[in-house]
Amino acid sequence: MNVLLTGSSGWLGRYLAPLLKAAGHIVTGLDITQGQYTTHIGSVVNRKLINELVEDRKIDAIIHSGALHKPDIIRFPAQSFIDVNVTGTLNLLETARKFEVQKFIFTSTTSLMIDRDIREGNFDYAVWLDETHGPLAPRNIYGVTKLAGEHLCRQYAEAFDLNVTSLRTSRFFPEEDDTMTDPPAENLKANEFLNRRHTVRDSARAHEHVLDHMKSGYAMYIVSAPTPFKVTDCADLKTNARSVIKKIYPHAAGLYAAKGWRLPQSIARVYDGTLICRELGFEYETDFANILDVIRKDKAMPFENDPNYINPSTIGAN
Repeated sequence: MNVLLTGSSGWLGRYLAPLLKAAGHIVTGLDITQGQYTTHIGSVVNRKLINELVEDRKIDAIIHSGALHKPDIIRFPAQSFIDVNVTGTLNLLETARKFEVQKFIFTSTTSLMIDRDIREGNFDYAVWLDETHGPLAPRNIYGVTKLAGEHLCRQYAEAFDLNVTSLRTSRFFPEEDDTMTDPPAENLKANEFLNRRHTVRDSARAHEHVLDHMKSGYAMYIVSAPTPFKVTDCADLKTNARSVIKKIYPHAAGLYAAKGWRLPQSIARVYDGTLICRELGFEYETDFANILDVIRKDKAMPFENDPNYINPSTIGAN
């Protein structure tokens, strides 16, 4: 299959492109900056370029992972988010309709599910977040534009019989959290595999899997490492998460203590990323049990932690 991959120089793109190639797909990589898997330099804002690429390269599928992200809010004005995340998505959908592209995958974000109350933890229980959660009220321009992109994807799928899937990915970025410094970054990332993180490799694998197992019409899935918790745990997770974790993983506290790490005392939200497993047969490689096993064996963590990382796809963006 001839695949157009936007954001091919970005964090996800550098993992997704080789997976696609290994699966036998021919990848056309589009980004605004050079990268190992970028074959064409340009912006999704340029519809003429998109049309030419799709026609010339005989594109069968588009994976739209190029975007401005939440850390970019401090680097770019709101208009840039509209241009790249909304207009760029519209351009690609219009091109997909015009040239009858078979499949379209939109890389979205769980961030758009977080309103002010969830962000500030204004509930006496952990909020369980799955594909049915709503109404949605994103708290920043990133979430607003990604939700708009999802709406465009759904509308085009319904109006023009396109096959489109949106993947709401939880955290997989290598940067440190821009608001939390305690516990330290690597400890925090490990904790997040309980409720709100997955590896970039699993993110890439999910995209490649959906390409081969996509449903007809429109679908949307959360992509996040399978949580060990149940909905019935939500009250206890908010007040005493460590007791819940101890029941599931009796040795977790000891393994963490030996490493000088701390388990979370309170968890305010839980992403349920298992619908994609039940409906499409996807299997994650890494969850919190794997993190504990890595600690036990004193091996390198299966996730990256780079406080100096800046997405190269944002360099020179509109």
